[in-house]
Amino acid sequence: MSKYLIVGLGNIGAEYAHTRHNIGFDVVTAFASKHGGAFTLGRLAETAEVKWKGRTFVCIKPTTYMNLSGKAFKYWMDKEKIALENTLTIVDELAIPLSKLRLRPMGSSGGHNGLYDIETTLGTDKYPKLRFGIGNNFPKGMQVEFVLAKWFPEEMPIVKTKIDGSIETIENFATQGIERTMNLINKKEFI
Repeated sequence: MSKYLIVGLGNIGAEYAHTRHNIGFDVVTAFASKHGGAFTLGRLAETAEVKWKGRTFVCIKPTTYMNLSGKAFKYWMDKEKIALENTLTIVDELAIPLSKLRLRPMGSSGGHNGLYDIETTLGTDKYPKLRFGIGNNFPKGMQVEFVLAKWFPEEMPIVKTKIDGSIETIENFATQGIERTMNLINKKEFI
């Protein structure tokens, strides 16, 4: 049975819930929920295990805070004996418009502290990432406030559609492979 580690990046605490920066948590929660999984508190992360189409998905939401995500990622990858190419990290991305998702088999952190910590911990940037575009609709000097804020009401329909698209991406990643899934998702426009 193939095994996958699905890592949603975010920050613990009610003040961060459902913010742009926590979209990784929201996607992984929605994926686990769709497939009957429930999160429990484990070492360095909340975890849920889901079985679907002959595959096992170990879903984690690190409790280490965003900037220390690498420790939880590596611990669960090693503990569950999951190959690096069978991991998928879901993360918010300022440099991508709200209407887009971008899946890549590798790539730099692009200034994202959570990805940077994973890259530093693993010693490589060659692990799959699903970047959830959050856009950059903020005044100069207000990036942190924008990222840590909740979605605008007018963004919510697109966000919900993209969460569903992200769930489909996770499923396709496991059943069809990353190349085919990239061709399906990277060109898609969510409106």
